[in-house]
Amino acid sequence: AIVIGFDGDEGKGSGRSVTGIDLGAQIQKLASEGHLSKGGGHKMAAGLSLTRAQLEPAMARLSELMARQGAGDLGPKDLRLDGILMPAAAQIELVELLEQAGPFGAGAADPRFVMPEVKIQFAKRVGSSHLKLRIGDGVGASVDGICFGAFDTELGYALENHGGRLVHVAGRLDINTWQGRQSVQLRIEDAAFAGE
Repeated sequence: AIVIGFDGDEGKGSGRSVTGIDLGAQIQKLASEGHLSKGGGHKMAAGLSLTRAQLEPAMARLSELMARQGAGDLGPKDLRLDGILMPAAAQIELVELLEQAGPFGAGAADPRFVMPEVKIQFAKRVGSSHLKLRIGDGVGASVDGICFGAFDTELGYALENHGGRLVHVAGRLDINTWQGRQSVQLRIEDAAFAGE
């Protein structure tokens, strides 16, 4: 996974790898080929700098290099994130403000956020194939999560069998109305264990 933030045209990012994939070597190769302004790292982690114009070609080339190392297609090739959000900030007022930026649809997706290093307080199966979760920050704030179609997927298995590990979860916020009560929930689209 690589996360890149931009300030104007200049972007800086960092990435974490998995066993068997030398991310640092691939980032160094991208830099030597001119796809990045600079970059380096080691097998399990890397850092990089690039311009907005370099982003798409660099990620396409990185995908090629990673595929050669045996990186599988375990999820979306690209998971675009619009921001970082902690559970305490996931309030109905925020969702309503975000909805005012719409309409959302083809070519204008609703915002996707990552909640980094959160704890899964509970996970239970609901309906025919969904997973309901409670996600907390470890200091008292928490938010509901729902992962649709999670049964028999790698994502669902990881969320159910987290073993108490911290998790980065990504998804979109919406308002859940049930029995006349409203609450914010994160529609979980992807997740990764922190530090892996």
